[in-house]
Amino acid sequence: MNTHTTTIASPRFADFFDAPLPRGLRDLAAEMSWDDVADTFGSSAGPLRLSQWERADRTPGRRHAHTYRATIAIGARTIIASATASGPLGALTAMLYEHGIAVEMLNFHQLQAGGQTATFIRGTDGVDTEWAIGWSECPNQSALRAVIACANRLLV
Repeated sequence: MNTHTTTIASPRFADFFDAPLPRGLRDLAAEMSWDDVADTFGSSAGPLRLSQWERADRTPGRRHAHTYRATIAIGARTIIASATASGPLGALTAMLYEHGIAVEMLNFHQLQAGGQTATFIRGTDGVDTEWAIGWSECPNQSALRAVIACANRLLV
């Protein structure tokens, strides 16, 4: 009796994009599947969660700072934070810093894949450096998720 086993390999994460992954992440994620990359670099694990995000002021224009408000869970504690910055990423990193979580972005890349935006961030807390990924249909939400994922990876 002959037995044949067929293994279907899931596509590599890098194959979902028309452009190469950011240098530095390329080697780390080159042969990983989408699920493996999500488990390793995504925001699902860690004590930090972003549950609400909004721009608090409705002043028109792009050339001045805006106030943003967020509901952030840090472990079992939930806080409502606000910050004024030129954009959402500056506001989120300021909110995190105010609560003792340092994240400085060293690299920032966004790629499109099937109607989604994937944001790749390499960040540091001044001691360690980590890559993280966030994705969403909305480029801003994708970037916010990547910052949270990076903070979680740095907190571990």
